[in-house]
This record gives sequence, C-alpha cells and structure tokens, in this order.
Amino acid sequence: MTPEHRSGFACFVGRPNAGKSTLTNALVGTKIAITSSKPQTTRHAIRGIVHREDAQLVLVDTPGLHRPRTVLGERLNDLVYTTWSEVDVVGFCVPANEKIGPGDRFIATELAKIARRTPVLGIVTKTDLVPPERVAEQLMALEKVMEFADLVPVSAVDGFQVGTLADLLVRRLPEGPQLYPDGDLTDEPEQTLVAELIREAALEGVHDELPHSIAVTIEEMLPHEGRDDMIDVHAQLYVERPSQKGIILGHKGERLKKVGAQARAHIEALLGSKVYLDLHVKVAKDWQRDPKQLRRLGF
Repeated sequence: MTPEHRSGFACFVGRPNAGKSTLTNALVGTKIAITSSKPQTTRHAIRGIVHREDAQLVLVDTPGLHRPRTVLGERLNDLVYTTWSEVDVVGFCVPANEKIGPGDRFIATELAKIARRTPVLGIVTKTDLVPPERVAEQLMALEKVMEFADLVPVSAVDGFQVGTLADLLVRRLPEGPQLYPDGDLTDEPEQTLVAELIREAALEGVHDELPHSIAVTIEEMLPHEGRDDMIDVHAQLYVERPSQKGIILGHKGERLKKVGAQARAHIEALLGSKVYLDLHVKVAKDWQRDPKQLRRLGF
C-alpha cells in the first residue's frame, strides 16, 4: 500500500537574524527568501515550497518578532501572529552561537498560547559556528524555555540535519493532495522577489542606520524592445532622509553601481534571462511612520 501523501504549511519564527531565511532556502534548495547579516531584512511572508514524493511542505517565512517602535514594526508583528494562526506546524529558531535571551523568552511566551493546537519544534540553528558541546548546552537550555513537540539542531550552511528537520515537519502535516504544481518553488509574484533582491543588494555593507529605512518598488518589468532574451526592470529605491540617499549612492554614484550589478546578477538567475536594470534612489520622508506612505510602498 502506498503511504499517504501529506501537504500543509509550516513557518519558522525567532528573533531577527536567527537564521530563519537561510533555513528556508536550504530546505527549498534555492534562494527565495533574502538573507543578510543585518537583522530585520525579511518583510514579506515569502513562501518556499518543498516537493517530495510523500509530501509537499509550504514554508512561510515571517519577519522576526520584536517589540515594535514604529507603525511598520506593529504591522510586521501582526503579520507574524496571523501566520502562526494559519499554519500546521511552527519551528522556533534559536542560533547556537548566542545565549537564549529575553527576546527568545518573549517569543516562547507568545508561542505557548498556540502550542496546544499547533505543534512547535525547537530548532537550534547555525550549529556550524560552535563546537558540539555548545550545541548540546543550547538544546538543554532551549528545552527549559517551553515544551516542544521535538528538538533538533541544524546547520543550513553545511546541510547538517536539514533532511531530518524536513522529516519532522512533514510528519506533522495533515494528509492531503499537492497544493502547488511540481516545479513551483514560491507563490510570490516575481516582482516581489525582484524587489527583495534589489533591497538585499542595497543592504550589503551599509551602516547600521539603514536596514529599516530601505524600501524598493518595481515600477515596471517588460520585455526589452527588439530583444526577446532581455527584460527591462525599472525600480525605485526609497530611503527616509537625504543623508541616507548619499550613503546608497556613494562617491560619484559608485555604490549604487555596485548595488545594481549585484542585484542584476541575482535577478538574471531568478528570471533565467538577461536583465537591464534601471535603478533610482528617492527620499520618502519618514515613510515607516506614515500609514499612507506605507500603503503606497506595499506594507
């Protein structure tokens, strides 16, 4: 008798920079969630789809939960709570190389409210950064934080136990048919992914004051006139202050050129086509605190 096919949704939660996006990419096997050493880089609940013979696991990548200071912060947190209430299983990520702190305990308290009806797995990430005994200590410390359905250490970088984690998540999905066609890796519109890749490139190597202040909108994406092997992408990069615009542009526009080149390479890989990228920087004063501007920028 053939084993039943399972399908459903899972999400990873954790403090900003706990390795959630990297783990999503490792499970899906390609880059769909943006990763950056800057916390708070994930803004959209981007889904990655893991196709297996026995199951289809849809991963929802949520922004890191944090105590909000702006309207944007509040909206991001609301997004996390909504996601939790709609998935079949939750993975709580804690990096192996950082002590469990008040932020983790805050999330655990919130998760305990849903744990009765939704299984929560404890995941120790970034195990490649520490010796095995430190991983064991972290697992023991995590066990004390709340009651988990399972505990698992993983490393998205060297692939350690990524398969095991997939098995543990799949085991908790309901039986059901495929939810997405074979070959689909994400249900995000291409424009959203392209905007995220540009934002990721812009975040590389900038100072700490920038991450929250960058938003990207795609004005249009269309075939290049007279060429069927090229796509034109026209994008606007928004910052909150003129001084930030200077940081992004760099001396004589050198930094923006680098951002464009890096983003273009990733976009070409995503779209499987040559890309002409037209990138402009605009100042949208204090957009994070202005509901009207937030709506315009897609939040």
